[in-house]
Amino acid sequence: MTGWDCHAHLFGPYGRYPLAADRSYTPPEAVQEGYAALLKRLGLGRGVLVHPSAYGNDFSLLLDTLAERPAWRGVIVTRPGELPTLAGLHARGVRAARFSQRSGAGGNFAGSASFDDLLALAPALADAGLHAELWTDCAALPALADRLRALPLPVVIDHMGGFDLAAGVSQPGFQTLLALLAEGHVHVKLCVYRNLPGLALTAEAGEAALPFLAAMLQANPDALVWGSDWPHLRVQPVPDAAQLLAWMKAGAGDDALVRRILQDNPQRLYE
Repeated sequence: MTGWDCHAHLFGPYGRYPLAADRSYTPPEAVQEGYAALLKRLGLGRGVLVHPSAYGNDFSLLLDTLAERPAWRGVIVTRPGELPTLAGLHARGVRAARFSQRSGAGGNFAGSASFDDLLALAPALADAGLHAELWTDCAALPALADRLRALPLPVVIDHMGGFDLAAGVSQPGFQTLLALLAEGHVHVKLCVYRNLPGLALTAEAGEAALPFLAAMLQANPDALVWGSDWPHLRVQPVPDAAQLLAWMKAGAGDDALVRRILQDNPQRLYE
């Protein structure tokens, strides 16, 4: 089992790892044993834990888990001035810091770091051997594109770039994402369901989303990774990660491409 799930979150147990008082949501517990069981069910051996904004700047759960699970990797959330140094995080299994720049009324969650924070921290992240991960969407992306091109470190875009399914692959923001992919400026996590109506991977929605996957594969198959987004926060009904993985594999349609997405590409980013 050498494949990677590049996007998951842990919560709790809350008796040991309480959430931040200032948070935007309160999820049920999702502990490391549950995630390990998911990886085994999916036939994957490696996982990437993304620090949730609901924990603020307390990385205890993430770092403790990485110490116990050396095959896993971590992504922190931090802002300028919050950490005395980024040095040493790579040796503890951390590979990136996550930032958010989302359009719409919801904006960024409490405890998240902004795109401006990314711009300020980019040199220090690069010096520490870390990359950046960005939760954004196709409505916001065109205004960010030139600054993304100028960054001195790799950038991984979450959730397939937050495309608008109804607007189709010709929407300007998605075309911007494809250009950034083709130019080698970004990687993209192939986690599809948050772009779908009702956040559900129905047969109809899955079929409608396949052109977006095909366009990304054509743009740059060496810059794509897959993530389950376990434990699927604020979503009912809860998606089946096995179904999400099967959708990606069917859309790729080629064992060699699937191997690049699940193994070769994430190995370069996270190993």
